Amino acid sequence: MHSLLLAFMASGAMTPDPTPAGTLKPGLTEDQVSPGLWGFLATAFVVVLSVFIIVDMVRRLRRVRYRSQVEEERERREAEAHGAGEPAAGDVEHDGGEQDGGDTPSSDGHEGRAANGAGNGAAG
Repeated sequence: MHSLLLAFMASGAMTPDPTPAGTLKPGLTEDQVSPGLWGFLATAFVVVLSVFIIVDMVRRLRRVRYRSQVEEERERREAEAHGAGEPAAGDVEHDGGEQDGGDTPSSDGHEGRAANGAGNGAAG
């Protein structure tokens, strides 16, 4: 293998030709086959759009992680406050006989709002 590599290098295949000849078909110029300004603008648009999408995705993932941390902390505090033998506040039955599972809007009218005030991003 080593001798094959040495033979390949000695043949001059590794040295580039300073003036490439015959790279374009006859009658074509370099500006006719390059992407030009429109190609650059389209590529730049895709790059900028990708950056905005990635930043938005990271922001949404961070918001979900923070909400789960707040919910875990709330549940932990609730469990500590009520002890092991008493039912938690979410398990108490109300007038209609249904258990409060968190699917109904809270008294302040903000359904799904975390304890830290972080909403779902919708104006309201």
